[in-house]
Amino acid sequence: MIGKTVLVTGASRGIGRATALHLAKAGWTVYAGVRDELAGKKLMAESANLQAIELDVTNADQIASLDTLLPDRLDALVNNAGIAVAGPVEAVPIEGLRHQFEVNVFGLIAVTQAVLPRLRKATGRIILVSSMNGRIAIPLSGFYNASKFAVEGLGDNLRRELHPWGIKVTLIEPGCIDTDPWRDMMNILDQIDAGLSPEHRDLYRSHRAMQRKMCAKLQQQTAPVEIVAKAIESELTRRRPHSRRLVGRDAHLFIAMKNLLPAPVFDALFTRGVTA
Repeated sequence: MIGKTVLVTGASRGIGRATALHLAKAGWTVYAGVRDELAGKKLMAESANLQAIELDVTNADQIASLDTLLPDRLDALVNNAGIAVAGPVEAVPIEGLRHQFEVNVFGLIAVTQAVLPRLRKATGRIILVSSMNGRIAIPLSGFYNASKFAVEGLGDNLRRELHPWGIKVTLIEPGCIDTDPWRDMMNILDQIDAGLSPEHRDLYRSHRAMQRKMCAKLQQQTAPVEIVAKAIESELTRRRPHSRRLVGRDAHLFIAMKNLLPAPVFDALFTRGVTA
């Protein structure tokens, strides 16, 4: 991949950071979008093939600056930047939903629009980092689920719209990956609980208990972040990339169950003990 160029958003940590470093090691010239200077310096210290650029996907000025920071041709875009706003749909303020979509959906679209002319010149490729939550609605993650469902729809749409120019679009759908949020999951759940009103804490007591039980189990089964980076590289280099690619044993298992089980039975996996 010597000479190939790629922009990776959300490269400060987690999947984005691992992907940026993995592609740089494979010979790509990587433009790594980071939100703070220190994260960028740490990244560039690890590879001469990597150039960190300040990029908050909700910042219109920083997105506009890509026009002067990127080369005329761009071989790939990895839309990875994302956040998770959690809690019962009933209880999370609507501002949380707006922020969730500003980052995971509107930011993704804004960056894609900004670099598409460069991708078109190179007959490039687009990776959208979605989630198994883009195909499964997991309780107490409603806003995050909704944002990833939106990403899935955008991925299908972009794949069809950009077909005339040979631009391939792949949705990467990881399961539970060994990143900072999963390592600190119990503290995150404590913070979510603390943000609920006493009434909502009581109403959703059983839901929260089920969530903690599920997260504790999944926390022990998280997959290394490198498997996502390798999957992304594979989709950027294979002759016929997948439209969708699940990453992680749990993602494959959950999707298989969703496809095989009747909806009421699948629902029961998440509601058992809640309504009893």
